[in-house]
Amino acid sequence: MNRLIGVSLAYFLVLLDTTVLTVALPALGGSVAMRQWVVNGYTLAFAAFLLGGGALADRFGPLRVFRWGVTGFGVLSLACAAAPDLWVLVVLRVLLGVAGAACLPSSLALIGALYPDPKRRAKALGAWAAITGVALAAGPVVGGVLVDLAGWRTVFLVNVPLAVLALLLARGIPSTPNPRGIDWRTQLAACAFLALLTDAITSERLLSGIAALVVLTVFVLWERRSSAPTVPPRLVRAPGVAANLFAGAAVNFALSGALFTVTLALQRNLSPVQTGLAFLPLTLPTAFNPLVTSRIVAARGPKPPVLCGLALLTAGTVTLALTVDAPYPLLALGLLLTGFGVSFSLPALVTGVVGSAPDGYAGTAGGLLNAIRQVGATVGVAAMGALVAAGAFGPAFAVAAAVCATAGIALART
Repeated sequence: MNRLIGVSLAYFLVLLDTTVLTVALPALGGSVAMRQWVVNGYTLAFAAFLLGGGALADRFGPLRVFRWGVTGFGVLSLACAAAPDLWVLVVLRVLLGVAGAACLPSSLALIGALYPDPKRRAKALGAWAAITGVALAAGPVVGGVLVDLAGWRTVFLVNVPLAVLALLLARGIPSTPNPRGIDWRTQLAACAFLALLTDAITSERLLSGIAALVVLTVFVLWERRSSAPTVPPRLVRAPGVAANLFAGAAVNFALSGALFTVTLALQRNLSPVQTGLAFLPLTLPTAFNPLVTSRIVAARGPKPPVLCGLALLTAGTVTLALTVDAPYPLLALGLLLTGFGVSFSLPALVTGVVGSAPDGYAGTAGGLLNAIRQVGATVGVAAMGALVAAGAFGPAFAVAAAVCATAGIALART
């Protein structure tokens, strides 16, 4: 159990660094676009390098890559706390995203090594999701308290002792490498595509959008010719995987976009601490409901809870679209539905995709799912943030609802 907690702390750190910063965004100053890049610089690098992080975990062994990632995360968190201005903070957040990309797929591969039995693995992934869900629940509250007491820099200092604890608890886990090649050309092309896509959405630059399409074309051509493709065809072609990947992107589109948008809406009238407390209806379900979800997955498979979660996310974001300027109890209902939607969907998605991976590809499967999820998060913050910058809070949530509904329909038809 201690080793499972240690492995789970890696993703706890990754999530905490997103949610704990959310309520600190107004304290950073600068424009809305600049604050978007503080968020997106992290999620962008995290998404782009997750594929490489998964391949590294398979090639060098997940425990070794896990240690690299967690150590880097702790050191870079100290650097973020000392950042002299927002531009330096954005650069450090990009590097922090790279470290996070080494943590997550390796942690999922380690859980697969610890729990080879599918039913035990499903329950372990439920515990993993519940532990990491505490980061969603605690992040906004802890961030609000720290910002009010000592400023935004302190939100990064909490990562350091947690990184040390994760390294201590995760010792001695079996870790077998799978020596296969990595095509770094396609990794760099993936990074460039995501950066250009985010800039095109955030800054409304047509040239960036055109360049993103060109880089995507190059990426696809290189992938087809590569002897070590970044996205292995045998993994993607497994039944239902493509629909589950789209569902993962939709969940993070709604979650990250809602966190960003609701924060800006609430802090028009509330302090950082009050904003953190106001998020509890969204974040608390992620701390306990994954344990229920894991039992459903063990008994019925991953598809029913994913469909239920997407339906709840659709209902939640529609409610938020209608109540963003209404009294708080109505807004809280939308947050609660969204929180249950996330906590039903994500543990089941992880179990389904990682469980379908061929031997030696667990790290790559975890990296692929979470790369797609973070693409959804990056696009969600950028797209919803662009609407918010124009004062259109309601339409921003309506877009998230449409994305979740489309993903649910696609998965139901597989």
